[in-house]
Amino acid sequence: QVQLVESGGGLVQAGGSLRLSCATSGLTFSTYSMAWFRQAPGKEREFVATISWNSGRTYVADSVKGRFTISRDIAKNTVYLQMNSLKPDDTAVYYCALGFGLSSARSDYKYWGQGTQVTVSS
Repeated sequence: QVQLVESGGGLVQAGGSLRLSCATSGLTFSTYSMAWFRQAPGKEREFVATISWNSGRTYVADSVKGRFTISRDIAKNTVYLQMNSLKPDDTAVYYCALGFGLSSARSDYKYWGQGTQVTVSS
């Protein structure tokens, strides 16, 4: 069965960096995309970044462009989110997701991890 497991969240001061990891297992698909979403208290879950596993093409939300980078390690079946220059507004639960198109829409992602908390202090 498909499993997505996030790790790497924690508490960091504004201006600091974190790298989130999403380890995958049980994948049987030939073509798919991985994405990161986040959800802050009282807000909707929002798109952060996505990457095509097959081609490496990426799309990043304007709110984090220039600060966050999505990447994948094919050998480790793992996707990463490198977060630099963190701001308090980045505080959220970050979720890893798998879908079948390079999309920013939650509905296009069929499998989700459990989430990892990122807290940025001022």
